[in-house]
Formats: sequence, structure tokens, C-alpha cells
Amino acid sequence: MNNATIAIASIIAYLSSAGLIGWRLFRHVERNEAALRRITLTLGFIGLGLHTWLLYRGIFSQSGLNLAFFNALSLAAWTVVSSLLISSLSKPIENLGLVILPLAAVAVLLDLLYPSVNFMSEDASWILKLHVLLSMLAYSLLTLASVQALLLAVQDHYLRKRRPGGFIRVLPPLMTMEALLFEMIGIGFLLLTLALLSGFAFLENMFAQHLVHKTVLSVVAWMVFGGLLLGRRVWGWRGRKAIIWTLSGFVILILAYFGSKLVLELILHR
Repeated sequence: MNNATIAIASIIAYLSSAGLIGWRLFRHVERNEAALRRITLTLGFIGLGLHTWLLYRGIFSQSGLNLAFFNALSLAAWTVVSSLLISSLSKPIENLGLVILPLAAVAVLLDLLYPSVNFMSEDASWILKLHVLLSMLAYSLLTLASVQALLLAVQDHYLRKRRPGGFIRVLPPLMTMEALLFEMIGIGFLLLTLALLSGFAFLENMFAQHLVHKTVLSVVAWMVFGGLLLGRRVWGWRGRKAIIWTLSGFVILILAYFGSKLVLELILHR
């Protein structure tokens, strides 16, 4: 089976899973809810399995790890979807897939349409490989947190207007949603801290390695998420303030990695 066939099958599975989530949310389906949830997760895992095979073929080679822009984007999407689906087995967060799964489908499509090469040598130090792993895990959890923040914002808006109808009825209570948000941010912040520490361990010349923008923006994002957690603990921040800080930190973090990678690889061709 060639890559195109596997990619199309993965995209169909992701979009079908997202479609079921949307149908459950907006049609407020109560009958056979448990069965529909199982089918939704099964389709998501099928898409993830196919996505895994694509990444294995595209990233691993005898020349090293191919982490070109669209490969890295696809890998980041895979990490986010993995975190979402595994967490959904024990927590009611599968509804985040309404946003996450279509984005993952787009990442798979872009990687198929625009293949490119940018190898990380197999001789790269273990600390660098650890840095990449920790970064991906941190991005995935903080991405889930940002989608959770968006869903929380919609839920808060409808509740303030005293119109808790539609898909709002099938969401967990506001306090539960908020607790899940800060749990994701807390773990993501810890992983981001470890990623930054491991990054500084191999960083020799920030300017020569064209990493100054990525490093500075990553540290700023780390400060934003750290400030949010501190504000939550000391001043009890929640609601709109928590949502704004979460989304601000996420945008800065995405610019740190994919913004700099986009400029270096696709614009400057470095």
C-alpha cells in the first residue's frame, strides 16, 4: 500500500471521527451515547494508526531523522491526537477532537502534497533527541489546553447569556472543564520547562544556529504559562483571564517553533 492510499485512509478516519463528535454535540444525541463514543474513538485510533505508519516511513531513514517542516507539522499533529485519544479513555475530553482531528487531517494532507527533506543526523546527541521529544509532548498538551480554553470560552459565553442549550448541554460542568484545563497546562508547563533546560544544554551559539527567535519566544511562552499558573494559585485566576492567558501563551509557542521553522526552511531555504 503506497503512502497516498494510507494518507487518504487516515484523513477519512480522522474526519469521520470528528464528524461523529460534531453530530453528537450539535444534535444532542442521547440514545446509544456510549456506543457512539466507542465508534468515535475507534475511528480516531484507526486514523492514528495509519498516521503512525506514514510518519515511520517519512521520518526514519538511514540518513537520520527527516524533520522537515511538513513532517514536523505532521509529527506534532500526531502527538496531539495521541494525547487526546489516550486521555479520552479515562477523561471526558474527546469533544476536543472536533477541532484537533480535522487539523490533524490537514497536516497529513500537507505532508503528502509537499514532501521535503531536512535530516537530523543519527549521530545527534541523546540530549538533542530528548529535547525534541519533550518539546513535542509539551506542544501537544498545551495545544489540547488551548482547544480546551476555546471550548471553555464558548461554554462560558452561553452560560453568561443564560442560554445553556445545544451542544453546551453535553459538555462537562464548567468547573470540571476548568480543572481539566489547568491540569493540562500544569503538565505541559513542566514538560516545556524540561524541554527548555535540555535545549540550553546543547545550545552552543544561538545566533550561529539561527535559534535566537525560537529560544526567546519559547521562554516568553514559558513565562506566560508560568504566570498563569502562579495567578491561579495565588489570586485564583479563572474564567476569561485564564482563557486569554492560555491562548496568548499558545500563539507565542506556535510562533516559536513553527514560525521560525517556516522562515528558515520554506523562505530562507536553510
